[in-house]
Amino acid sequence: MKKLINDVGAVVDDMIDGLIRSVDGLSRIEGERVIVRRDLEAVRSAGQVALVSGGGSGHEPAHAGYVGAGMLTAAVCGDVFTSPSTDAVLAAIRAVGGPAGVLLIVKSYTGDRLNFGLAAEIARSEGIPVEMVVVADDVSLATGTSNAGRRGIAGTVLVHKVAGAAAAAGLPLDRVAALARRVGDGVGSMGVGLTACTVPAAGRPSFSLADDEIEFGLGIHGEAGVRRDRMQPVGALVSTVAERIFEDRGLLAGDRAVLLVNNLGATPAMEMAIVAGEAARAAEARGLCVERMWTGAFLTALDMAGFSLSALAVDDELLGYLDAPTTASAWPTSAAPAKIAPAVAVAARTDEAVGGAGEPDLTLVSAIEAAARALIADEARLTALDQAVGDGDLGLNLARGAEAVLAEIDGYRALGRSAVLRRLSATVRKTVGGTSGALYAVGLMRAAAVAEKPVAGNALWGEALAAAAEAISRLGDARIGDRTMLDALLPAAEALASAGADPRAGYAAAVKAAASGAAATAAVTSRRGRSSYLGERAVGHPDPGAEAVVVWLTAIGQVLGEEDA
Repeated sequence: MKKLINDVGAVVDDMIDGLIRSVDGLSRIEGERVIVRRDLEAVRSAGQVALVSGGGSGHEPAHAGYVGAGMLTAAVCGDVFTSPSTDAVLAAIRAVGGPAGVLLIVKSYTGDRLNFGLAAEIARSEGIPVEMVVVADDVSLATGTSNAGRRGIAGTVLVHKVAGAAAAAGLPLDRVAALARRVGDGVGSMGVGLTACTVPAAGRPSFSLADDEIEFGLGIHGEAGVRRDRMQPVGALVSTVAERIFEDRGLLAGDRAVLLVNNLGATPAMEMAIVAGEAARAAEARGLCVERMWTGAFLTALDMAGFSLSALAVDDELLGYLDAPTTASAWPTSAAPAKIAPAVAVAARTDEAVGGAGEPDLTLVSAIEAAARALIADEARLTALDQAVGDGDLGLNLARGAEAVLAEIDGYRALGRSAVLRRLSATVRKTVGGTSGALYAVGLMRAAAVAEKPVAGNALWGEALAAAAEAISRLGDARIGDRTMLDALLPAAEALASAGADPRAGYAAAVKAAASGAAATAAVTSRRGRSSYLGERAVGHPDPGAEAVVVWLTAIGQVLGEEDA
């Protein structure tokens, strides 16, 4: 187990220490794992209802991330996935409780209900007005069954927000509690786990999943879900979850709703954005009017990969409380309706229109087509080479660009040499990502300028290759010997330019020089590109960019060498 911790027994205290140091406006009750607003006395003197929530740690940013004006007054932190003690909850109530009273917002787990409930009873006996709202928003569990009942999961955060805004507005305890119950009763949530999580004290995942398995309806404490299934496209997963929530909560076409798309802890932001898009589409398919959608990590399960979706029917009153300002660090500063903004239109302009069109050059088009097919065929090898010394995307990147070229190759056939290369440059820069796209695009642009000259054969293409290499060298701040594509491209250009008039001999010499240059890169460290960070570890592996030059140059040589001969 690799965790960024000091001691297993100190993870919660260390987390609290770091949080109150890094988030302005937070403090803690001395001797307790209770995080409170630093302006606590001002809150009490203002006569506002205080809000207390909490539970086991490991769900960050819940619950301490929601302490702030407009949300929680205090958060009680238990051990990882363990309810805080009655005494810790009671300490929080005593610290924040004033004449206006205290509202406890509790997730429906046995330990939380018991400890928060007992603390509430003791506080009432001391004269502190206390109400308790239990949230059970997990629709994956049926009501009235033999299990412990529905659990409280990410929908609890919406209860925090509405109740916190109502308290900040000065509403009395009974009214704040009624609003909290209304949200708790109305919100529905369900989760999907792609992996288990690892509790620091356990040192191993809480359950195991095969590479193609997922868990539907899991809780937030590392427990398995209610149903195991095969991995599916995210659209299908979100649709299944959304329909369960909408049906359970009785959301119908025309209803106004808000969505909370929650990261369970280890899902990349890219994937969460995709989930959000699918959630919006599922709501639209239901005919819902999505007034707001928030996406992010709201209530997690340590390092579990996956998501949960929450939906709540709203009216103007609830929406006003959800939009009300808060200083809580974990609540998003803004949200908007889940609608697609119209795309911005720009004037179309073709790159090949710049510069002379010239006579069509079908031989050059055939050579480009051969090069594209060669890059696609060699994608796996180039990817493997790049995985050894880079970020592993070169083969995929070039193959994607090659596929785009083949898709529009018929449009090249009516163009002259220069226009073909300009069109090729435009395609490459749009479809090949990273540095490769920019470098190949600039090289092709420079080669296009040379191609306008009224010459042909080895002299023309040797000069074009040399011009491309010079442009790549300038833009990439690289030179031969730096372990880049130039180590193959420059020797090939020199060989082709000095080979005389025989096309076959010229291209054979160019390919041989490129292959020799690419092979030589295995013996040196890199000064440019991602492999430069590896130092000596890159030695023994040829540069993938140089190897790619050999691939497409070989294919081009076989066409141009034969045709020109």
